[in-house]
Amino acid sequence: MKHTLLTGFLVLFSTGTLMAQEQEKSLYIKGNAAFAPLGILNVAVEKQLTQKITLQGDVLISPWKSFAGHELQYYSVSVEGRYYFNEAFKHWYIGANIAGAAFTTQKWNYWNDRTFVTDSGEVFTNSNIYQKGYSIIFGVTGGYQFKVSDRWNIDLYASIGSSQDFYKGYERGTGQRYDSAQKFNKSGEIMPYRGGVMISYKLK
Repeated sequence: MKHTLLTGFLVLFSTGTLMAQEQEKSLYIKGNAAFAPLGILNVAVEKQLTQKITLQGDVLISPWKSFAGHELQYYSVSVEGRYYFNEAFKHWYIGANIAGAAFTTQKWNYWNDRTFVTDSGEVFTNSNIYQKGYSIIFGVTGGYQFKVSDRWNIDLYASIGSSQDFYKGYERGTGQRYDSAQKFNKSGEIMPYRGGVMISYKLK
């Protein structure tokens, strides 16, 4: 009888502990304060999986057909696993990120008035061309998150990784392609591609 009661108590205690642990797993919704003044929407949801591991998904929408004279339409989604050295949502962390993006933009190295001649003898000006395509990006993230109140956190972070880009190049106005590729140009580069200051609100 005593063993039965003890066993029952242990089962109830274990079940209660597991339920409490499950209830303690937090969920935050976040917005990037660094991009908001530019009219760029970047929102995320971060879910706690274990005491030190979280999973975050985020969306970035930059709708600008022209921004400071350059195309800046950029749409991306990413998924990131994070490991916190202290505990979830607290202090330093590292993460592994994978992202997909579609864009119509002008690369930074075309922000000049230099001209170039194609293999077919056509002349184009760098500042008058843009690129349209998509990217697959793999990277790492480093950041620091801290609490400002019971439900509000601030998350400072940056990501760097390998961007594999597939795009077509066009001239403004005429829509003529300046590149000689039959389908897509392909390029790969190591670059910073995410970052900012996320204002986070705890939903549970």
